[in-house]
Amino acid sequence: MEARRVSDPRRWLILIVLCLSTLVLVIDNMVLTVAVPSLAADLGATAQDTQWILDSYILVFAGLLLTSGSLSDRFGRRRIMVIGLALFGLSSLVATIADSPAQLIAARAVMGVGGALVLPSTLSILITVFDEKERRTAMSAWSAVAMVGLIGGPVLGGVLIGWFWWGAVFLINVPIAALAIVAAYVLMPESKGPWQKPDPLGAVLSAVGMVAVVWTIIELPKGGPGHTSTLTTLVVGVASLAGFLVWESRTDAPMVPLGLFRDRNFSGGSLSLTLVQVGNGGLLLVLSQYLQFVLDHTPTEAGLAFIPLAVASLVFNGIGAALGTRTGNRPLVALGLVLTAAGFFALSVTASGGDLVAVAASLALLGAGSGLAMPAAIAALMGAVPQEQAGVGSALNDTIQQMGAALGVAVLGSVVSSGFADRLPGTAPEAATRSIADALTLAGTTGDADLASAAREAFTGAMSTSFVIAAAGVLVAALVAFLLMRDAKTEHPIAKPSTPVPVPSALDTAAV
Repeated sequence: MEARRVSDPRRWLILIVLCLSTLVLVIDNMVLTVAVPSLAADLGATAQDTQWILDSYILVFAGLLLTSGSLSDRFGRRRIMVIGLALFGLSSLVATIADSPAQLIAARAVMGVGGALVLPSTLSILITVFDEKERRTAMSAWSAVAMVGLIGGPVLGGVLIGWFWWGAVFLINVPIAALAIVAAYVLMPESKGPWQKPDPLGAVLSAVGMVAVVWTIIELPKGGPGHTSTLTTLVVGVASLAGFLVWESRTDAPMVPLGLFRDRNFSGGSLSLTLVQVGNGGLLLVLSQYLQFVLDHTPTEAGLAFIPLAVASLVFNGIGAALGTRTGNRPLVALGLVLTAAGFFALSVTASGGDLVAVAASLALLGAGSGLAMPAAIAALMGAVPQEQAGVGSALNDTIQQMGAALGVAVLGSVVSSGFADRLPGTAPEAATRSIADALTLAGTTGDADLASAAREAFTGAMSTSFVIAAAGVLVAALVAFLLMRDAKTEHPIAKPSTPVPVPSALDTAAV
């Protein structure tokens, strides 16, 4: 007789803990972008120091995601999440009192370790706590909270820096992490997959490969594809990941079940998420510069301009959760991606006119598309993952999105950078061609109003081109999703565990 799946009576309170844990990670990354100028000035950080303050977190985070997902399945998802929250909170406290760039870089690296332990665990716990009927609603809430953090981070950062000092953007993490740890132990049952042998070689290959590839993407806009260091890290990254794939396909106890990619929902969802994150990854970077340098808004005002994106995403997250049970994931993903592409194209047209109302409407359209597509794509992807491998499946989802976002920043940033330089008049000083910030600083120093006007016009044109490219990429993602993903009613055997997995109730936690 099959064991009946029992829903945890505290599952919605558990969801709040999971959303809180995710929110602190997302807000921290976004709030730091606002804090960089003041902390760099206070600590005497060079441009290279500033780069490492930003990049140390993402490099460690990306390198450890797959390993942490495997650890959560093996040793317990709640346990790994709590360890991650503790590391994240303690290192945030160290970052608050850092008095040198080196200390802050080290603290950010440890925060990356904590973040890598937390994020895959949150989604894998969600998958095991909620049954199929409620999972879509829970996942939509989880995705909506991440969007709120993405948009609210810069606004919160501006407020904290305005009222306190740059260390407040890290200090705020400490009580949130502590609250999440306490709530996790009080409310959350432990869950883990079947024990399997460790895969140390797979862990090393995946970490080296991910760090090298992400570093290549970060450095690509600076040195170009032909630069020696860029080529070296690219070769190391590709070789390590290729070795990882070969090893995982041959070892008896693989860290990552590569057979997941044979599932059309998993492969279609992951590929479409990658392509859409390429566009989304560059959106905040490029549009934030436009709002501040071209339209002359403050960082806080620039953050507030993204509210239509967040509101539309929240609303359509709810609509998508309601429709998903009737239509399935495939049509929602395809329709949402088409709307997202339309939003990018509208931005490419409306931004050139400088009309904030039109920009807000375009962002709302983009948010509506993301609200429909992203949770449905994640639901399709995670629906193909057996519950005993929920941790590593969640880590794969996080890795895919991180890679897409990093690639988007690099690709769209490179398009904007080269397009900006090409559009400037030939008489413009070489120093002005590096970025719009450099051009406006030089124009302010020399009093050259024509250079400032040309820089703003050149950046706007380059930005519009980048949004057209993003729209094309998202349309390709829509086509990929439509062609690869299965119908909602088509079951794939990999989506079911080999044996029924009962979900422990909160009362069972005492025995763990």
